[in-house]
Order: sequence, then C-alpha cells, then structure tokens
Amino acid sequence: MNTFGTIFRISIFGESHGRWVGVTIDGCPPGIDLQESDLLPDLERRKAGVAGTTPRKEEDIPVFVSGVFNHKTTGAPLTIVFENNNIRSSDYDAIKDTPRPGHADFVLNKKFNGFNDHRGGGHSSGRLTVALVAAGVVAKKILTGITIQAKLTEACGNSDIEAAINKAIADQDSIGGIVSCTVSGLPVGLGEPFFNSVESVISHAVFSIPAIKGIAFGSGFAAAQMRGSEHNDSIINEQGTTGTNNAGGVNGGITNGNELFFRVAVKPTSSTPREQQTWSNATQSVGAFTVKGRHDLCIALRVPVVLEAVTAFVLADFIMIYGK
Repeated sequence: MNTFGTIFRISIFGESHGRWVGVTIDGCPPGIDLQESDLLPDLERRKAGVAGTTPRKEEDIPVFVSGVFNHKTTGAPLTIVFENNNIRSSDYDAIKDTPRPGHADFVLNKKFNGFNDHRGGGHSSGRLTVALVAAGVVAKKILTGITIQAKLTEACGNSDIEAAINKAIADQDSIGGIVSCTVSGLPVGLGEPFFNSVESVISHAVFSIPAIKGIAFGSGFAAAQMRGSEHNDSIINEQGTTGTNNAGGVNGGITNGNELFFRVAVKPTSSTPREQQTWSNATQSVGAFTVKGRHDLCIALRVPVVLEAVTAFVLADFIMIYGK
C-alpha cells in the first residue's frame, strides 16, 4: 500500500493537487539532530528549474508536524508535510473522460471506481517523490560512514546529457534516461539469501519511483553474454575486496563489502507535447489528444536525488535490523 520498511517504516500521503503531501516515519531513532534546513539541499536537487523540467515550481518548505523537539528526533512518529501552492487543476479537466496514454489514469479510475483524484495524477503523481526525498534525508543521518551517490549517465541513449535535452526541446517530445547509483562504506552481511535479498528490497523501493522501468545490479544484463571465468569477481584480501565488481557488491543477496552498484532505466515522460491517439469515454471512440498542463520533457533529470533517498531508507532499515 503506502507503507514501506520493517523497523524504519515510512508512509507517504497526499495528492498532486491536494493541500499537502508528506511522509510519516515510524521507528526513527531518538536523538538525531534534525531541522528543516537539513532537508533543503536534497529538496533543491529534486526541484524543477533546469532546461527539460516542468515549469511547475513549488517552494517545498518542510514542516515538522511531530517527532522533533528542540531540533532532535524524539522517537515518536516523525511527520513532515509540504504544501501544494502552484497548482492549475483546470489543466486536467479533460482526462476525466480521456485517459492519457502512458499514464495511470485509466487503471486508477477502474481500481478506485472513479473516486480517485485525477488532477495531476493524484496520489500516483511524481509530486509525492518530495516525501521520498524527505525520508531519505533522515535515513542518511543513520548511515554513518556510508555514502550514496546517483547521477544521470545517459539520456535518450546519449551520454551527452545537454545535447540530448536540447534535442528533446527542439523536437518537443519527451525522453528517458539511465541513472546510476553507487554506495560505498557498506558492511558485509546485510540482506538475506532469498526474499529479503538486498537486490529485491532495493528493487521494491526503486519501483515506487514513478517512471522507473528497469533495474540492473553490477554487470546487469551484460552478464548473460559473459563466461563464468570472466564474470566472477576475484577476492583479493581477507576483507573480501574484489578485483572487479560484476556482482555489484552483492553475493547471494547479501552485501559483500564492496561498492553496491546498480542502474535504473527511466522511461520518457508520458505527458509529451506531441499529439497522440487515445480513447474517449465521452465520444466512445478513439481520437486525437494533446496533453495539457506542465510537465518534464526528461523526468530522469530529477531522479538521482530520489534514487539516493529510496536507497538510503532501504539501507537504514537493513542497518537497524542487523544492528550493524
């Protein structure tokens, strides 16, 4: 549903054009230094503003509702909210009868019997990633000595990100991308061999980020074209350091002490300026449709900090489970 985690548990709430979006973290340890300004650097990274991102800009000022006293976490549920101010709900009037191609409009309407908030994608909107980022900031404070870095390494098949974005703007069509994530400083022993493997839990969280369509750890799909003697990572010391990292820092679902490395595929933003064809409930026929509203041409530009955040709260939960 809307809750994730075992000990460090997060619950997100709100809709894109509702009054608030936010997150509640249950199981947050007491005594962590935390104030609103701590969240601002990562929140700023998530914001729109650069070429290829949506014109919609929110202040994203975090408000602590509970769980913080005298700039320290109390151990009670920590709730952080963000107000939605820059909304234009009329842009979404048409999708009540005309589901947008590539979006969740059709399935949401069917699943919730038409009671879902359709404006801006409602509860399934990328707007809620601000809540994920907030949870990630808190989680990073638990991960002492662990560094998480994600970056956009490819857009529409081009490693020259700026060139790819400029072409998308010129073509007035959306594009996807590849975001890579590296985690250093992890101890050996996080994760379980089967259903709670590090890869499976990270993947579960990663697919909560709207627009993610694939994930690959280490050498990923290239492993299918390799021989075992080529893919195996030689262990070169008693700490378990390996000469290569085709495993991506995980063996048998368990961290091996090397860098955790994975990449995610981000689809092109479904709301493209190009005219498309879709079904109309009003006319009971297929017709031309142009998406209204303000949207990212390349949502992958804003994914790195969100990817870091979900990775952080997964790893914080693992650290608390195993007492590492």
